[in-house]
Amino acid sequence: MSTQNDKSNPGSERKTLVLALIAGMCADAILSWLTMNEVSFSIFPLIALVLTLQALYQEYLRHPIAEDVPLVGLACFFVGAFGHSAFIKAQYPESGSNFFSLIILLVLVLWVGKKLGFLSPKDKK
Repeated sequence: MSTQNDKSNPGSERKTLVLALIAGMCADAILSWLTMNEVSFSIFPLIALVLTLQALYQEYLRHPIAEDVPLVGLACFFVGAFGHSAFIKAQYPESGSNFFSLIILLVLVLWVGKKLGFLSPKDKK
């Protein structure tokens, strides 16, 4: 009988990273509402942020965290935040350029892809 506590669960790690991405998007949506006149108030980003943080906490309590997941999770949070910021600035061009957001977003996505092994060549057998 194998124990799941001895090794990390890759499905749990993916869930943590997706939740971090959603938390970043929600946090930037709230920040955009607070700082930009063009963005109207919506309660849904606040509700989604609270539920996402609760799910992240429950996931933290259920499964042990692998060594590099917190850093990749933080990167996923910033991917969500910069991605939402680029989207909002593309939607409202008078609020500023989205060049910085897009560059940071692409660098972070490439780094996360490298850390997760998506950019490494696969062995053919």
